[in-house]
Amino acid sequence: MRNKLAYIPLLAGMFLVFACEYIVLPEKEDTGASYGENKGWNALATNIGKSDAGDLRIDLAIHNDTGQWSAMQAAGTATLTSEGKKTNCATVFVGSGGHRLAPGFRMRGYIGGKKSEQKVQMVYVECAGAEAAPGSTLSLDYTYVTGDYNYYEQEKNKGSGTMTVDLDTVDAALTYPVAESLEGLIHAEDAPIEALNKVVLTLIGIERTGEALTFSWETENPGEYPTYVHLGNPPVIGSDGIIYGFYETPDIVSVPITPSGGKTDWTTEVKVPATVTGLYILLSVETGKQRLFANYAVDITAH
Repeated sequence: MRNKLAYIPLLAGMFLVFACEYIVLPEKEDTGASYGENKGWNALATNIGKSDAGDLRIDLAIHNDTGQWSAMQAAGTATLTSEGKKTNCATVFVGSGGHRLAPGFRMRGYIGGKKSEQKVQMVYVECAGAEAAPGSTLSLDYTYVTGDYNYYEQEKNKGSGTMTVDLDTVDAALTYPVAESLEGLIHAEDAPIEALNKVVLTLIGIERTGEALTFSWETENPGEYPTYVHLGNPPVIGSDGIIYGFYETPDIVSVPITPSGGKTDWTTEVKVPATVTGLYILLSVETGKQRLFANYAVDITAH
């Protein structure tokens, strides 16, 4: 009996060892850095006038107040409430154009259209046959995503909300793109960034010629294996509140491989009017694992 009892602790220990082989710990959430409470997105009217067709047109500036990097898009039509009457507004161009905007930043347009036929798309709503009397408001539903861009879970951190715009408050003199300064958000242009597999990414040069803004990038790989670090074709936003650079997911833009123990240099280019100043790069860098992109607001206001 004593011999049989002696095996019990051993068998129990073996059971625990084998049982532990099947425990899978959940991965850390890919939510990205947080800079405050999530208050969703909001908007201010920058102008109220008439469209070319004579309809009521309301130009808007939208502000990322989620506390994280976020992309948003209007969901359906908007509603104008004026003198107790509700009007459906079918023309709605309200969104970030697919781009993730830094928390505390505001914008009023982006590059839209097709890749082969790009155009500046302003943020606005038009309401056919309507007038905005004193006390009027505009409301619209929207969806948004926050945090890092994960190719495999693109709607992981998805939310929705409703924004209501007071049309008695019209501000045509807003400053862009920084609406609220957040500590630790802005990166210096020469600050190194740790990317996938501990490869270090550095912006080593900026050249501005006419409407062409060219960025020179360098990656240095301290690891044992060659690594691709994707960052797409980074867009910029500046003093006019428009995001320049046609939106594409950052994983589909080709980059050179960085060899083990070596460095690689390459360039990207974005078209920006020469008159636009106060620029920031809205940079997405492949970090942590393949097709997971962390976001950085890089200060290039000196250029």
